[in-house]
Amino acid sequence: MNDKTTRDYIVEAADRLFYRQGYEHTSFSDIAAIVQISRGNFYYHFATKDEILDAVINARLANTRKMLERWEIEGKHPADRIRQFIHILIANRADIKRYGCPVGTLCTELAKLSHASQPEANKLFALFRTWLRRQFTLLGREADADSLAMHLLARSQGVATLANAFHDEKFIWQEVEQMCDWLTSCEESAPRKARDERRAGRRASPWRRAD
Repeated sequence: MNDKTTRDYIVEAADRLFYRQGYEHTSFSDIAAIVQISRGNFYYHFATKDEILDAVINARLANTRKMLERWEIEGKHPADRIRQFIHILIANRADIKRYGCPVGTLCTELAKLSHASQPEANKLFALFRTWLRRQFTLLGREADADSLAMHLLARSQGVATLANAFHDEKFIWQEVEQMCDWLTSCEESAPRKARDERRAGRRASPWRRAD
């Protein structure tokens, strides 16, 4: 059963278009054409494009929270959960190669426009930062958990930007492998108690690339 409303479809369509062609270059007509509704019906739900943008950001925040909650359930150990973050680049490599990172591109565009919604969009990065910091703390790296979280965020953004610039999927695979190696080094340099706990229950990663 499909419980989506017309408003839901508008937000989904706007989200896709903002990602693929940018917020500034997306019009009401572009969104209405995808949803296949009249302008009158469209304006009943959203009076301005800024209202749609706010709805898109809220939807992204809600979806990100759900994703992080799922990773908490699926990942038995913090390193497993961090690897799930790293492998977003693999899961979304086709879109990243064409359009870049959906979070990074939106935040950058809104910053250039000095848009009032920029702080709300930045909350997407803050969600990842807070979550990653917690995982590194659980990994036994409490003293530098935030700097490690920021380093990983920065590197993943850099990978997405360059993969988009050069349309290079192979580059994404190489960088993901290196980030996973870096994560292993972070595990190995954690306090002995944390290492022992990790080794006692370590699971094989489901993300290894087939040769």
